[in-house]
Amino acid sequence: MRTFLIDTDTASDDAVAIIMALSAPDVRVCALTTVAGNVGLEQATRNALYTAEICKSDVPVFAGAAAPLMRAHEDAHWFHGRDGLSDRNYPPPRRAPEREHAVDAILRLIHAEPGLTLVTLGPLTNIALAAARDPSIAGKVERCVVMGGAPCCEGNVTPAAEYNIWVDPEAARMVFRCGLPVEMVGWQVSRGESVLDEAEIAGITALGTDKARFAIACNGRAKEAYFTQTGERGLSLADPTAMAVALDRNLGTKWSRHLVEVECASELTRGMTIVDRLNVAHDANNKDAWKRALDARVATDVCWTLDAAGFKAMMIKALASSD
Repeated sequence: MRTFLIDTDTASDDAVAIIMALSAPDVRVCALTTVAGNVGLEQATRNALYTAEICKSDVPVFAGAAAPLMRAHEDAHWFHGRDGLSDRNYPPPRRAPEREHAVDAILRLIHAEPGLTLVTLGPLTNIALAAARDPSIAGKVERCVVMGGAPCCEGNVTPAAEYNIWVDPEAARMVFRCGLPVEMVGWQVSRGESVLDEAEIAGITALGTDKARFAIACNGRAKEAYFTQTGERGLSLADPTAMAVALDRNLGTKWSRHLVEVECASELTRGMTIVDRLNVAHDANNKDAWKRALDARVATDVCWTLDAAGFKAMMIKALASSD
């Protein structure tokens, strides 16, 4: 039995990813920790509790950082709706979050469960705070699967950046440098063949389970926003693609390991994930600009492509289950 710790700014695609983890028979989710991102911290926490309720799970939920490390919080209501779940007026969850702060819970659980898999679905604020307080956690995590970045294509919030990294680039930079075994699953793998078409969406709804109905309904706004953003029809689910890789790394079909830097200073390319794909950071011409990244001596596993059919089959299996 594997142990997952999931950090999330719970909105519509996060909810589907959480369902996938809570439905996996060989995974125990020890906690959901929440962070401000797609929605504010209180709403993200409420959404995490409600998603767990849909799965009939009593997984503990811990609220964490209410804002990025150094910046004002900029949400993604335009993509997910005001409540993050397409404004469907879901009832409040029956449970309350735990009293312990998410950062404290992250530190405690990593030490209590060495070898766990850390999956991040939102801005990396909580993880950066935890690693800054106790750098030793980097060596106790077996995998750190990060949904974030745009290593080879345009971003989804600016031309250069993906939202989770853009909203708190300082936190992302800290996490990519801290020594955690980061596996970066960027926005690009949720596009193309990974997008659910209308027939696939209808097929999921026809499964008839609470999970399936919720997964499609809560992503209604996201489906519309994706078309507005890209001109492409269908439902693109970034967080579930990352969760699929966390559940089965072999669903990532092309990987390579590189230095990854995060741009924090530029107004134009804030949050850009700069992947040294040709491994030229060591060249003399780059030694000053890349000094801090080189000094950290940390490389990142970058997932470039995804087995879209395998991802969809995994997600549908989870949504079809009734427990």
